[in-house]
Amino acid sequence: MANSTRQFGHIDGIQPGATFKDYSSMNAAGIHRQSQSGISGSGLEGADSIVVSGGYEDDQDLGDEIVYTGQGGRDSSGKQIADQELVRGNLALVKSQLEGLPVRVIRGAHKGNPFAPKSGYRYDGLYVVDSHWHEEGKSGFKIWRFRLVKLIDNTSKVASQSADDGDLGGSGNTTPTRKASQIQRIVRDTKIAKSLKKYYSYKCQVCGICLMAAGVPYAEAAHIKPLGAPHNGPDTIDNILCLCPNHHVMFDFGSFSINDDLSLIGIEGKLYVGDKHAINRDYLIFHRAFFYTKNN
Repeated sequence: MANSTRQFGHIDGIQPGATFKDYSSMNAAGIHRQSQSGISGSGLEGADSIVVSGGYEDDQDLGDEIVYTGQGGRDSSGKQIADQELVRGNLALVKSQLEGLPVRVIRGAHKGNPFAPKSGYRYDGLYVVDSHWHEEGKSGFKIWRFRLVKLIDNTSKVASQSADDGDLGGSGNTTPTRKASQIQRIVRDTKIAKSLKKYYSYKCQVCGICLMAAGVPYAEAAHIKPLGAPHNGPDTIDNILCLCPNHHVMFDFGSFSINDDLSLIGIEGKLYVGDKHAINRDYLIFHRAFFYTKNN
């Protein structure tokens, strides 16, 4: 579409459940900006919408959760013939995860999906990108996967953004409103996380820094093998690291990983592990295989 601004969240006048005949009608309504692609967005701005229509054999639609296959690597018939890369729409979904941007989910008719409409396309509300990783797909090629979780909020709307808007201008919002929203999430055992952070005196196992917030030490518990479907990692002490916020984000996004000898990959250094903290090497292997991306 020619319009350079990108609207995140609901589109005025279009409620979840609204149906559309084809891509042209979705374009006209502004609900999905692409004429063919299933991902609308850019790596600079984020992804504002996706279409789930069974185009990729590795997609998993669970209703309130979707494991979505990224784009690329297919021939004109739709067959996967090459590895996918972390570019274009795939990078846009990563940006949305990092910024916490809502993604409009549109389902297209797909006979094998009980959550899909019988015909045409249906807007099914807002989701957030919970995580992303890479793996070998059913066709034997590398694919990018994105786990999206439904956002339970029928009023969310985020201001339009433009890739060309790089200055600090604008009047902003002098009277911002606060809205409550909910997403389905795994409930973590905070007792385990707190005990681990206390054991390390809230010092990051990568950089050794203890952050202080209003005089209180702060660190984050990072799961090596993520909780929840489809990874189903355990909430146990051998699957948790004590990290500062920076290294937690970098670890979750695959900017670095950890060898079996605890040396770091992607950044310099070695993970510090106390005598009483036994890390399961199988989880380190899993993180290297699914999340670490060289030259991320």
